[in-house]
Amino acid sequence: MPQSGQPRGKAGIIVEPVVRVAEPSKRHIRPGACLAALALVLAASPSPVRAQMSNPPLPDARTRPAADVLKERTKATGCDLPLVTTGRVRSVIDGRTLMLEDGREVRLAAIEVAPLIAAAADEQARNAAGRAAQRALADLTLGRDITLRQEEASADRYGRIVAFGFVAQDKQDKTQRSLQHDLLAQGHARLAARVEPQACLPSLRVRERDARRAALGLWADPNYSAQPADKPSDIAARRGRFTVVEGDVVSVRKSRGTTYINFGRRWSESFTAVILKRNAGALLAAGVDPKRLRGRRVEVRGFVELRGGPRIEVMRPEQIAVVAGR
Repeated sequence: MPQSGQPRGKAGIIVEPVVRVAEPSKRHIRPGACLAALALVLAASPSPVRAQMSNPPLPDARTRPAADVLKERTKATGCDLPLVTTGRVRSVIDGRTLMLEDGREVRLAAIEVAPLIAAAADEQARNAAGRAAQRALADLTLGRDITLRQEEASADRYGRIVAFGFVAQDKQDKTQRSLQHDLLAQGHARLAARVEPQACLPSLRVRERDARRAALGLWADPNYSAQPADKPSDIAARRGRFTVVEGDVVSVRKSRGTTYINFGRRWSESFTAVILKRNAGALLAAGVDPKRLRGRRVEVRGFVELRGGPRIEVMRPEQIAVVAGR
């Protein structure tokens, strides 16, 4: 490929500059001086030979190790993650939790799924969604080798490995696919309130958006679909549960360092997104400016609390977003 600044002749043909080196006198030839001169020539020359030496071509994907192919693919989407560990899946505990053959447990990062609930009569519908997510993950992973990747090796308070998971599509095909992407695309998972690294967020959002538009899985389930902000009683019924709320922002007010994004005029009853002072600076640096949200249609995700009316505390930028087109 032509180097920047390289001269061209007619029809775009690259013109290689001619570098001339004065021939040293035979009486004063020094081996060290010759090597130094040669190094200067190579450094100055934009020849394709030198470019090829510094930027060797990547080998064909068909002949490269599957791990290298996967790393290049994730890097192309901005989500370039180092390898944490590998293993074979022995069992599937729930829609985002696996057990490996060596006894280690894995929780898939960046997603929320419907939980498995005791089969009480009034929880049958919610439990069905949890079972569906568990079956979907089992279909993708059970008895297969899994590759786990994350920015840094980490575990949650239960000692589970928290990472992004990848599995081969089949035994013959070494191409690997993202478990998070598949679960989001099928509608069995929702994007979590915490996604790290942030570079992985855009591709995850795309999968969730497409499933939501198609009303797949959880997005067709009234227990888990996005809740209208103008129905605070329905949101309040989800206290302690992960919820996605969407509505029009009526006002944005600040009191004693806390910012209140109000979705209704009765502040003691309406749904509110709350930003504490300690989180405001990081959110603003990430492009979340509460002042600009008034009159916009906004989506908020997180765990519902009750402080008068229902509210969600916003601590990270991925928790809040302006709905496209509004």
